[in-house]
Amino acid sequence: MQEDFGEFVRMSLPGLLRYGHALTGNPHDAADLVQSVLEKIGSRWRTVLRQSTNPTAYVRRAMANTHVSFWRRVRKESLVADLPDVQSYEQADRLENEPLWQALRDLPPRQRAVIVLRYYDGLSEAEIAEALGVSKGTVKSQTSKAMVTLRGKLGSLVGGGDQR
Repeated sequence: MQEDFGEFVRMSLPGLLRYGHALTGNPHDAADLVQSVLEKIGSRWRTVLRQSTNPTAYVRRAMANTHVSFWRRVRKESLVADLPDVQSYEQADRLENEPLWQALRDLPPRQRAVIVLRYYDGLSEAEIAEALGVSKGTVKSQTSKAMVTLRGKLGSLVGGGDQR
């Protein structure tokens, strides 16, 4: 177990940023998410170490919860009559037009978190349940729902839509 918070951050940061990118859909929001969660956890690191056997799982759960809370607050739509003529000065995410990435981004936050932890980070159902603070049954049902949605959206791209 890493007693030093700085050492924990140095060792875990690349994986946390990848997880954050998969959760939020872009690297900028991912960096903001990771920073805000680590800022909160850093001030009470000793308590986290005493209460959690797996600090990385604790941080991932905090990231997922923070992202879901933020998403709930800002998911209001802004309708406009006309699209602006000028293009955004920000560089587009290189995965923006990838069908898998688009389908993953369209999943509800909890389903996206479960899929990312399972297939991107390679965690078991028990580890995902611990990381997100839910039961193994919830992990299974969220994975099942997400996979049905992803197969439906991507089925025509892989093998003509076979739903096996």
